[in-house]
Amino acid sequence: MWMYILAGVLFIVLGLAVHVGKWHFLIAGYNTMPKEKKAHVNTEGLGRLIGIYSYANGGILIVMGIFHALGLLNMILIPAIVFFLTSTVLVLVKAQKYDGNLFDEEGKIRTGMGKQFRLPGIITAVSVIFVAVLLLFSMQPTKVTVHDGGLQIHGMYGDTYPWESIESAELKETLPTIELRTNGSSLGPYLKGYFRTKELGSVKLFVNRRNPNFIYLETAKRFIIFNMNGRDETQKLFEEILRNMR
Repeated sequence: MWMYILAGVLFIVLGLAVHVGKWHFLIAGYNTMPKEKKAHVNTEGLGRLIGIYSYANGGILIVMGIFHALGLLNMILIPAIVFFLTSTVLVLVKAQKYDGNLFDEEGKIRTGMGKQFRLPGIITAVSVIFVAVLLLFSMQPTKVTVHDGGLQIHGMYGDTYPWESIESAELKETLPTIELRTNGSSLGPYLKGYFRTKELGSVKLFVNRRNPNFIYLETAKRFIIFNMNGRDETQKLFEEILRNMR
């Protein structure tokens, strides 16, 4: 909860520093411009744009913190991520309009300046595609294959666990208390990757929290916890695991 709120407050403070305090040196790109180019930048308009962006996203982060405290973060997480990505792309595009080195007084691109947009455009497009693909894969149901040599969990953070490496298997209705995501994704109910828990220490999760019934596999390194698309599917897989472990 406090992580979201502190991040939101920081966003708002930075927005105030740039917009109201005129700390334009905090704006990436502007601070590295030669002095003669800085003179052609509309810092008032650019500062106002950065301020609005910071206030909006700071407010969203604070709301996320409040929803997290109420146990309702899942309701707002995906819309918040979409808002952040959309607003970031819009700011990157809109900010160019305040650069008098690129646009004339009528808002038209100066001759020969069009190529300046290629690299930022490519970077923005690649970033958006990367995040979209990451979101898509993070929200995919867990895919598990059982074979003679062991159990294989597919996808991001997946691995193969030989039967001899599995010390025990249990089916539980609840997850351990999650304290920290150390290396993984947490999108709404979908948890994938490495997490630190209060009861079991470091664990690896492949779960959808909306489908209670979780398989706990204990190995020498850590617990692997996962579930399938539905309760019956998870139950069936658990029984198959027990048969192969005997």
